[in-house]
Amino acid sequence: MDRSSDFLMLDVKLRPLIDPPLSAVGRALAGAGISANMLTFTGLALGLGGAAAIALGHIWLGLALIVANRVLDGLDGAVARASEPTLLGGYFDIVADFAFYVSVPLGFGILASENTLPALVLVASFVLTGVSFLAFAVVAAERGEETEAHGKKSFFYSTGLAEGTETIAVFIAMCLFPAYFAMIAYIYAGLCVLTVFQRSAMAISTFR
Repeated sequence: MDRSSDFLMLDVKLRPLIDPPLSAVGRALAGAGISANMLTFTGLALGLGGAAAIALGHIWLGLALIVANRVLDGLDGAVARASEPTLLGGYFDIVADFAFYVSVPLGFGILASENTLPALVLVASFVLTGVSFLAFAVVAAERGEETEAHGKKSFFYSTGLAEGTETIAVFIAMCLFPAYFAMIAYIYAGLCVLTVFQRSAMAISTFR
């Protein structure tokens, strides 16, 4: 992979910093009987609530709920690793993530009519990115490939220019500067499309 793009892959760079505290809290929560799935579904509810708050014009509340969603998303994996991770839990986690990701731009699209087209473009780019991500994971699983660049996962987690950390940074920027939603959405949609090409190039070089 081209090392010149590594500065954009924030997930991999942040992992060594956030994993130790998340693991400590995860062990405590697992010891208290809280399951990873409980955190996954609670986080999803908070994230969807954040999107709904944005759609209703309560952008600061939406931002707070988005941050809460991400905290729980980090903790559900930590709890799973501290207990016994399951394939079903991994399935719920990825479905909840993508449901959350598409809900936020939709919230902005509902908020103002001028946001509708850029929101749809961004959601479409998320779908393409998600398809490339899952397709890579399926083929990698068939080949027995493994990676822990993003921590221990229940499926192969390929890297890309537009990942979770970048997406949350974009969502925060949208909440802080809602008047610039369209510009931010179009720019990030372009980055997502570049991620699809990048991942496709990785697939060509890896799966021959």
